[in-house]
Amino acid sequence: MILYGLKNCDTCRKARQMLSAAGHTVALRDVRDAPLSPEDLARFHAVFGADLVNRRSTTWRGPDAAARAGDPLDLLAQYPALMKRPLIEAEGQLFLGWDKAVQAALIGAGARSA
Repeated sequence: MILYGLKNCDTCRKARQMLSAAGHTVALRDVRDAPLSPEDLARFHAVFGADLVNRRSTTWRGPDAAARAGDPLDLLAQYPALMKRPLIEAEGQLFLGWDKAVQAALIGAGARSA
């Protein structure tokens, strides 16, 4: 299982901790330290579309309006912290975020937010 996110992101840390406690082996890939390839970005965008970009992030205010209106893949390549987190790849499936539905899918119906 690969968790794409940021090592200092509270939600990513919480997800990793809960997944590990549930018996999963989780590899964290910090997207700032190891930027995603254009192929990975395209693959993730094909699944999640506009939801892949976290428009509620403080990083969203950094780029000017023209950059924000441009190609989301270029924006994510330039500003990796704009990716909604965590993005989890498990057994060929992709999951975005750490809401109750993702927790239930990866941990089980008894999963609850920590």
